[in-house]
Amino acid sequence: MINVGQFRSRTCGGPSRRSFLKMGASLPLLMGRPDLSSGAQADRGPRAKTVLLVWLWGAPSHLDTFDPKPDAPSEYRGPFSTIATRTPGVRFTDLLPRMASISDRFALARTHVSSQPGHPDAGTVALTGFHEKPGPVQPNFGAIVARHRGRTGDLPPFLSVGRGVIQDSVRIVEGYGGGTFGKAWDPFQVVVKNDGSVDLPALDLLDGITPARISDRRHLLGQLDVARRRLEAAGIDDWERAYQMAYGLLSNPSARDAFDVTRESEATRQRYGHTHFGQSALVARRLVEARVPYVQLNWSQTVEAITPNYDFGWDTHIYNFEMLMDRHCPLLDRVLPELMTDLQDRGLLEDTLVVVISEFGRTPKINPRAARDHWPQCYFSLWSGAGVPTGGAIGQSDKLGEHPLTTPITPLMVGTTITELAGLTTQDRAEVNVLSGGTVIDEFV
Repeated sequence: MINVGQFRSRTCGGPSRRSFLKMGASLPLLMGRPDLSSGAQADRGPRAKTVLLVWLWGAPSHLDTFDPKPDAPSEYRGPFSTIATRTPGVRFTDLLPRMASISDRFALARTHVSSQPGHPDAGTVALTGFHEKPGPVQPNFGAIVARHRGRTGDLPPFLSVGRGVIQDSVRIVEGYGGGTFGKAWDPFQVVVKNDGSVDLPALDLLDGITPARISDRRHLLGQLDVARRRLEAAGIDDWERAYQMAYGLLSNPSARDAFDVTRESEATRQRYGHTHFGQSALVARRLVEARVPYVQLNWSQTVEAITPNYDFGWDTHIYNFEMLMDRHCPLLDRVLPELMTDLQDRGLLEDTLVVVISEFGRTPKINPRAARDHWPQCYFSLWSGAGVPTGGAIGQSDKLGEHPLTTPITPLMVGTTITELAGLTTQDRAEVNVLSGGTVIDEFV
């Protein structure tokens, strides 16, 4: 069910990059080559027709998930055992058996660093490559890809799937949207409920415009005039963009169908699970099928893990081990393998880039509350699809998981790599003044 307003309806020398990856964690890899894009890439088109960024908001612990330290002292390693994966030399914690069983389908990067210790600021850095202050706030990676591709078809080129604009209990993440490009390049919000029904809140101000009324030209013109005044009153000055989105979504059944998970079999919906993240991931897969250029799939809208009236983010300052064992990791271990397998089985991974990432990690040393706090000095990401070599690990953290032993990966490198794979050359980025100074993660391009 959909609600539209109120209407429901390669390295410097030696072995190849792939050879290195197959060695897994046994050999750290070189990284950070300056981006030297050539015209050849543009001629053959982007490797990634679609980018799917899975945003683990609130920051999961790397030690308790994908970068455990079983030989560390107990006050670091935590209570979980480790298990072998399909990647030689790489182990995950026993909370992620299904992810371990498909580790040959993605690459694990273990040396991410951030410059910000707080959620909204780190969120902006993670999603734009730059600090919020001093401004202006730079555009989200999704806005950069969307503007490069342009608005073609009836679906917006940048969609954010979840419960709304990402935030903590105090404020939103300023880098969620268009930044210096303007609000016209903010993501189109797609709100998914546990039952799979979808709201499109950006169209609430267009209340009264329905598919049936589109056929009545005189009535439609009157409704559009009312809607224009609502948009202007709300400070939305890109009327034409809002109108085009509304008209495209309301008049084209195939556009609306992209959001409709009821068209999936019950068996498919059950495999994803009848949870907010499960059904959101299914909507995201449908949007990938519809070839939306950039989709951000949000684990939660807020970071808070256990605070009443919030939606179970990864910010586990208390009850870290209990929450990961009972809720977060079982859910992640159900949905992510299903999503990756589904994309592969449908032939979509060949030209879809999947990146799973957060704003930072959590303290390797357990805090006095028997949990973990913020840790921007080291964290992980997962990469799959669009020709990214899989079944290996990029980089290595130290014996306690506190710092990278090999070249750190910055958010600016992440954004440069994503946009490179999505078809933007160095010249393209320079022309719109984005990601200045960025280098790619060589192993992925």
